Amino acid sequence: SLRGSWQLSNDNGSVVLRGEVPGCVHTALQRRGLIQDPYYRFNDVMYRWISLDNWTYSRTFRTPLDIRKWQKVNIVFEGVDTVAQILLNNITLGRTDNMFNRYSFDITSVIKEVNFIEVRFLSAVSYAAEQSRCHKAYSIPPACPPPVQKGECHANFIRKEQCSFSWDWGPSFPTQGIWKDVKIEAYNHYHLIYFSLTSFFVKSAQQWSLEIESVFDVVSSKPVAGLVTVDIPKLQTQQAFSVKLLPGEGSIVLLVNINKSSTVEAWWPNGHGKQTGYNMTTTFIMEEGYQIEKFSKAYFRTVELVQEPIPGSPGLSFYFRINGRPIFMKGSNWIPADSFQDRVTYDTLWLLLKSAADANMNALRVWGGGVYERDEFYDICDEMGIMIWQDFMFACALYPTDQNYLESVRAEVSHQVKRLKSHPSVILWSGNNENEAAIASNWFSIPYADREVYIKDYVMLYVKNIQEIVLTEDRTRPFIASSPTNGLESVKEGWVSQNPYDTHYGDTHFYDYSSDCWNWTVYPKTRFASEYGFQSWPSFSTVEKVSSAEDWSYTSNFSLHRQHHENGNEQMLQQIGHHFKLPQSTDPIKKFKDMIYLTQVMQAQCIKAETEFYRFSQSEIIKGEGHTMGALYWQLNDIWQAPSWASLEYGGKWKLLHYFAQNFFAPLLPVAYEDNGVLYIYGVSDLHEDHKLTLRVTVHSWSSLEPTCTLAKYGVTVKAQSAVPIYKEFINDLLERCRNCTRRSCVVTFCLVGEDGLQSPVNHHFLSSLKDAVGLEKTQLKASVSQQDDIYVFVLQTTAVAPFVSLDVGSIKGRFSDNGFLMTEKKKVVLFYPWESTSAEELEKSLTLTSLVDVV
Repeated sequence: SLRGSWQLSNDNGSVVLRGEVPGCVHTALQRRGLIQDPYYRFNDVMYRWISLDNWTYSRTFRTPLDIRKWQKVNIVFEGVDTVAQILLNNITLGRTDNMFNRYSFDITSVIKEVNFIEVRFLSAVSYAAEQSRCHKAYSIPPACPPPVQKGECHANFIRKEQCSFSWDWGPSFPTQGIWKDVKIEAYNHYHLIYFSLTSFFVKSAQQWSLEIESVFDVVSSKPVAGLVTVDIPKLQTQQAFSVKLLPGEGSIVLLVNINKSSTVEAWWPNGHGKQTGYNMTTTFIMEEGYQIEKFSKAYFRTVELVQEPIPGSPGLSFYFRINGRPIFMKGSNWIPADSFQDRVTYDTLWLLLKSAADANMNALRVWGGGVYERDEFYDICDEMGIMIWQDFMFACALYPTDQNYLESVRAEVSHQVKRLKSHPSVILWSGNNENEAAIASNWFSIPYADREVYIKDYVMLYVKNIQEIVLTEDRTRPFIASSPTNGLESVKEGWVSQNPYDTHYGDTHFYDYSSDCWNWTVYPKTRFASEYGFQSWPSFSTVEKVSSAEDWSYTSNFSLHRQHHENGNEQMLQQIGHHFKLPQSTDPIKKFKDMIYLTQVMQAQCIKAETEFYRFSQSEIIKGEGHTMGALYWQLNDIWQAPSWASLEYGGKWKLLHYFAQNFFAPLLPVAYEDNGVLYIYGVSDLHEDHKLTLRVTVHSWSSLEPTCTLAKYGVTVKAQSAVPIYKEFINDLLERCRNCTRRSCVVTFCLVGEDGLQSPVNHHFLSSLKDAVGLEKTQLKASVSQQDDIYVFVLQTTAVAPFVSLDVGSIKGRFSDNGFLMTEKKKVVLFYPWESTSAEELEKSLTLTSLVDVV
């Protein structure tokens, strides 16, 4: 490996420093103290010069092996970001223009004992502009991002992380660097390049099979014969195959039938069963005498994307069946965890994905404007049971289809599918993010007469190239051309349907910032909600790290600078204003903190309302709409410290939304909504059996910690994997029964309880806006902290009912068992799970307790 220290210099040689590989120019400059943290204050704009310069990585290295003994020597770059010329001993080996590709160069005749390697980068920004200039026939929009994003232009002309040119939640840092491993490999006879395994179930034989694909480079001048043995001890499966490798690059595909007398445990999504994997050894013993041993994990699962007619409804269903079982997909959308990939560690990924699993998620969509994540990301998803909807890296733009571009994309797709298809977590390939919708809804104001040109390009890229490669490389999982899409209906309409947001087909993306988010009737009763969301600000402790005191107000230059979504800050205020009073404090910092708190409360409550709507719509069809089988909100994680749609802040801290997600994605949940003065409660269940449960409905008055009245409904049947109505009552009747209650003075909570400790979270339904609530009192919130093994116990006490109680321990890393809750009892115990060592004293010192009544 050529990992480690290289020399890095800019175009005119005025800056020379040490740079790490894997790494990029920005992090190298920061490590040497030549620039501040690029995320600090306005540095994204201040440091534009870095991306506009051309940088060169170089180093000398000794060859640790006797070169003459080897028939072939390659240098392999797993990831070059992005446009570079690669030279070894002053001889050009080749050029790179695709961040997502693997590049291998034959250096057999060039390598010496001591070598000098250079990777000469070209600014991604100037390259993209030049490519766009050269595309003379017709323009390919969009030329530039909206000004509010402070980004660079023509991202669609370069095969690079699209959001590195800026996005509506992220900065513009068009990096240059060697972002993955570089290695020298030398071999005789033959060499294994790719090794993958996919499982499938043969219905006719009632048997599991594994397909093993191995791609070799054979340098021997004559065919190489040999034996391959596959051994899966736990499944009493052993098979041997005679194989013959022909000279050149070629693949062998082996079919292993799993011993029928062994019980195969399938891989299940989080919450539906275990994620069993079986250790497997594959040994290649070839006549030339040296052998290759591959240790891997074999997983068994099937996936189908079901699109079929639904009784009583026009259109088609759109849901996933895993191992023959329909699964409601609960989760979010994943964006890159940092603008600088070398700052993303295994621990970063593990923490974010563990937080997703801990919030009862079973799915994430790897969004098409970022990167194909590294192997460890998918390994962790395999272990945690997180299903991955994998986009190809095209987003919110039209793209060129000239020969060079298509060739580069073909190599990229082929490489990525080979690399990722062994992962059971990957359940869908999707061609792009929102590009079908961009053409259908004419985002870029293309004259009607020119439309056909762009549709032709669209089909050329996603269907004739990407889909074709995916189907050749991997027949074990479904492919859709875009998201949102109408699925089979889009195909029927020539791949660009009239309205890709049609609720009767496929998946939808939905955003509406002006309507009142508590009003469920504004949400689409869609088959599958793959994107929807609301913004909020990250907590003060997160913002504080990258700002200075003058920035700490909602209307500061900094607050405007960090908001990359047009009118985003105003939209949050408007949404808060529907139900809450805006802070009026004369202390500017208190006012800023109150604003942050309210944006998080609003975001959590909005996405709760919308997600619960999708969950209770799974079993019903109303006016032809419904059977919703997926809710993936936008977005899980943050790329920097700024207002965004994320539920996890940069650094991994849980926003209130993420705590709410833990509840609204719970496997068993009562969900309430109101329609024409009637309160309906549905029992939503992802459990595999029906349960007879008790529904407890409690009405609390805002002014008392004693419940006003309670009602228990016994023997309520909550059906397996469905959403059924379990309670209905006119609100007026409910209030009358509870006597001293009005809509403004009372709130309803409810939960499901069963035998053997089965219990849902306690859910709530507000009968009026909280700004109109009557009887809410200023409360004294207190907490004591003690340690119990590795966990900290917070005992909270209140003197009055407290809505949206938030515990915050500043920048101490960890999470609570619950947060943002409605506190209706004197005492509540909350646990804190630390992610680093801390103490009860430290936690107590850092703790701030806030509830809605503390906002003034």
